[in-house]
Amino acid sequence: MLFNLRILLNNAVLTNGPRFVVRNFRCGQPLQNKVQLKGRDLLTLKNFTGEEIKYMLWLSADLKFRIKQKGEYLPLLQGKSLGMIFEKRSTRTRLSTETGFALLGGHPCFLTTQDIHLGVNESLTDTARVLSSMTDAVLARVYKQSDLDILAKEASIPIVNGLSDLYHPIQILADYLTLQEHYGSLKGLTLSWIGDGNNILHSIMMSAAKFGMHLQVATPKGYEPDPSITKLAEQYAKENDTKLSLTNDPLEAARGGNVLITDTWISMGQEEEKKRRLQAFQGYQVTMKTAKVAASDWTFLHCLPRKPEEVDDEVFYSPRSLVFPEAENRKWTIMAVMVSLLTDYSPQLQKPKF
Repeated sequence: MLFNLRILLNNAVLTNGPRFVVRNFRCGQPLQNKVQLKGRDLLTLKNFTGEEIKYMLWLSADLKFRIKQKGEYLPLLQGKSLGMIFEKRSTRTRLSTETGFALLGGHPCFLTTQDIHLGVNESLTDTARVLSSMTDAVLARVYKQSDLDILAKEASIPIVNGLSDLYHPIQILADYLTLQEHYGSLKGLTLSWIGDGNNILHSIMMSAAKFGMHLQVATPKGYEPDPSITKLAEQYAKENDTKLSLTNDPLEAARGGNVLITDTWISMGQEEEKKRRLQAFQGYQVTMKTAKVAASDWTFLHCLPRKPEEVDDEVFYSPRSLVFPEAENRKWTIMAVMVSLLTDYSPQLQKPKF
């Protein structure tokens, strides 16, 4: 009872008067942790069960509560180092990983294409073995998912996907933590994707059904998600009794959706396609017209950086937009990933409801 009261008070926001407003934070009963992720790779959420993904979110909430709310110092990664390979530039992935790993007492080492050329002047096999001898884990942000697969095969340390052409799993963990904090639970939510059939969508498709979430997808013709990923997502939906629909009509995908989600229409490496893509995505901008057909409690997510043609200012800066808490949660979720893959730490916070 006392522990629950402390959680209540620590999640309270003071108002101008004597009252306070409690954030929507729901906890379930304390459970003994049976999930063990130490030593695993995180290449795609396809490789993780619902309980394993929930555990990473639980750990994220635990670290956020203990460090941000209670002000505790938790050097859980003291003495450990992280190799960070970035073939693509980044703001949130780099900052969240570097600051988060350091906050936990570890040492992150940033490597750009000027420092390391994957498979060019040194084979992926040799790179994997060298990094395994000098670091405790590697986060790699690369162009090709196949490069991550080779690194994971040849390395003796955990390899984490910081983004590839096929998946972006650490972004989706931040999205789900943000939604759990806002709605109190994920089960039964309907996610409405309006945009490109890209790596973000692929990662949602590999995980949403495992939480009991429904997914409604709208993409322009010719920009649908990968067929093999769609087939597997259909299997997940069937196994978990959730709904998955694909359309080329943005309003159809938005109808009844709790969460409106979009992303960049032009990813890094697709700049030459800009003119053609802008034409193909006409009508896909998320606006209040889109929100009108959504559920009454609709919210909006975007992994950033955002362009105005993807979502207008009225939605992006509205009280319904969760994009900035979503960005902050990149830090807490990547910290949880590293702690779960490198240590035996178990969350002290009661397990949230998912």
